Amino acid sequence: MTHLYLGLLLFSFLTTSILVVPFINLLYRLKFQRQKQKTLDFQNKRTPIFDKFHSQKSGTPVGGGLLIIVSVSILFAILFPLLKFSKIFISSNYQINKELEVIFFTFISFGLLGLYDDVYKFFDFKKTKFFGLKLGYKLALQLLLATFISILIYFRLGTNFIYIPFLGPISLGLFFIPVSITIIVAFANFFNITDGLDGLSCGLLMIALFAFWFLSNNSLDTPISLFLALWLGALIAFLYFNIFPARIWLGDVGSLSFGATFAVIAILLGKIVPLIIVGSPFIIEGMSSAIQILGKKYLKRKIFPAAPIHLTLQQLGWEEPKIVSRAWLAGIILAIFGLWLGLN
Repeated sequence: MTHLYLGLLLFSFLTTSILVVPFINLLYRLKFQRQKQKTLDFQNKRTPIFDKFHSQKSGTPVGGGLLIIVSVSILFAILFPLLKFSKIFISSNYQINKELEVIFFTFISFGLLGLYDDVYKFFDFKKTKFFGLKLGYKLALQLLLATFISILIYFRLGTNFIYIPFLGPISLGLFFIPVSITIIVAFANFFNITDGLDGLSCGLLMIALFAFWFLSNNSLDTPISLFLALWLGALIAFLYFNIFPARIWLGDVGSLSFGATFAVIAILLGKIVPLIIVGSPFIIEGMSSAIQILGKKYLKRKIFPAAPIHLTLQQLGWEEPKIVSRAWLAGIILAIFGLWLGLN
């Protein structure tokens, strides 16, 4: 099946490559472009370090995640029935239809939430002091979606365990649901925070998905393997236009969807520990922002010169492509380590 997945990855890459330039032009016509951010932190205060390094990026089209979500969903809807019709061997760790419900509900629902936030930013920006949805509203909606997804995984798919390398599966019982909710919401936000430099989040995700693609093949889960192949192909095509200097950005429509879906894939495969290892660049970015907020709120001072951590590196004099390239290298090593753990 590996040769088939590779072919479908290339097909997804070619399809998205054909669509991405017209899509960028469409975003320009719709004026769906990055705005200057005037109130970015939790106290609605100016963030001069962010403005210093990123103000020139205003005007860049945002919403590339929508193209990937639509492209992958349509290709999967066409190709998966063809695979079944062709009598190709298909296996899954779960009942296939129920597994696909969880994957695509996550992929699309978090994308719609992100799209709403993007639209709110761009078309209602001057009417509100907040840049996008209020953090509390956004988090509440994420928790609601993650709770529904976790209940589906627990009750419909019958999953209540995590696999610990060298020890085996450990059943969590009902405690699985809050653990799953926490992981999904955390990675949705961690990925969203990481999406701040050209090519940073998408490049790291590409590396991470290759590792989990290998794990899904090893688990003989055809739906997940096919989904990851199509997702990777579309992501690589997008990344060509997202590397420095970016011609298009994911937007929240992509970042919230991709972070949550990445977490759900890991949960379905039972690979929470590899998720933490492979996804640690996202965790570091997200935790640096959380620590900064807590420092300001309770210590009345900054812990870092700027947050997330990539802004601190820029403040220290690192060029944007240098930060991204070194993050990718770290991501490759972490992916290899996580893959090694996932196979034990």
